[in-house]
Amino acid sequence: MQCSYFDAGLCRSCSLLETPYAQQLALKQARVEDTLSAHSPDWLPPIASPEQGFRNKAKMVVGGTTAAPTLGILDGRGQGVDIRGCALHVTPIHDALPALARFITVTGLHPYDVPSRRGDLKYVLVTANSDGELLVRFVVRSEDVVSRLRRHLPALQKALPNAVVVTANLLPEHKAVTEGEREIVLTSRDRLTMTLAGLRLELRPQSFFQTNTPVADQLYGQAREWVDELSPASVWDLYCGVGGFALACASPGRAVLGVETSLDAVLSARATARLGGLDDVRFEAGDATEAALRSQPDEHPDLVIVNPPRRGIGETLARWLDASAVQHVVYSSCNPVTLARDLEWMPGFRMRRARALDMFPHTAHLEVVTMLERVR
Repeated sequence: MQCSYFDAGLCRSCSLLETPYAQQLALKQARVEDTLSAHSPDWLPPIASPEQGFRNKAKMVVGGTTAAPTLGILDGRGQGVDIRGCALHVTPIHDALPALARFITVTGLHPYDVPSRRGDLKYVLVTANSDGELLVRFVVRSEDVVSRLRRHLPALQKALPNAVVVTANLLPEHKAVTEGEREIVLTSRDRLTMTLAGLRLELRPQSFFQTNTPVADQLYGQAREWVDELSPASVWDLYCGVGGFALACASPGRAVLGVETSLDAVLSARATARLGGLDDVRFEAGDATEAALRSQPDEHPDLVIVNPPRRGIGETLARWLDASAVQHVVYSSCNPVTLARDLEWMPGFRMRRARALDMFPHTAHLEVVTMLERVR
């Protein structure tokens, strides 16, 4: 893939861009096999990604001026670098960014200046579904500017009729995070329907969703294939997010529980289950480890799915799984190093199968999904 921003030295996020894609994939497969070599699973062929046009979400830092805003990243001096033409984004996002830049000018919002800590608008976050509909979030410092966004919303909807959900997210603090806790929905719709692995997931503004839809589709499909092969009567999906794994693995008569700290994600998952008539699937808001620790032995499921952040599940949950009555674990990891560490705390399981998925082309990151079975 050719990128003018990379060639000009403006953006180096795709650190492996100069490596041919087939070689990138081979290097990642070799690295993950080496990291997990102590467990000797049966490796399935890796899942490749499209080289461009795969990202369903854009996180654009707003810089520049009201008259000439930049959408993209910051340079080393904290100044905005415009990369709205980034080839990684899906077409609906790519097409929407110029209109969103013009909307910033129309509203008169001042881009946030990091060095001086002044300005109104920090980020524009855009998510697109397979129908081309958009969820647009303006991350602002103060509720004072929300009325301005409301007043000019008809102009945005005229320019971007596919922007079906528009919100203001409040982030008053000067700190290295992308969004704040409070979300103000400005449109009649408050969720975006994402289609994945045959599911129609209801995505609320603050819900986590995999950014690479084609690869995520195969990730959930692989987990569902393994679960259906094992045919467990009960499943827990810990760190369930919007319920992708839980909902993909639902089956008549199979009791499924999803646990997630984000209430927004849990509400999204419940909405999807309700619309799908999945009465045997339920979701709880809470910490995954705490939910496991407070359970009674007769409540333990046959199979547990975990999809933790990069830090992994940690010693407490890993040791709980090892001591529990759980027979199988499907572990989806975005960090093979912490996966390998967690497995050291689970000697009662062996890794039976594994598959690498290139969720993040042109970078060193990847996803790996494994199926563990109890050996004692």
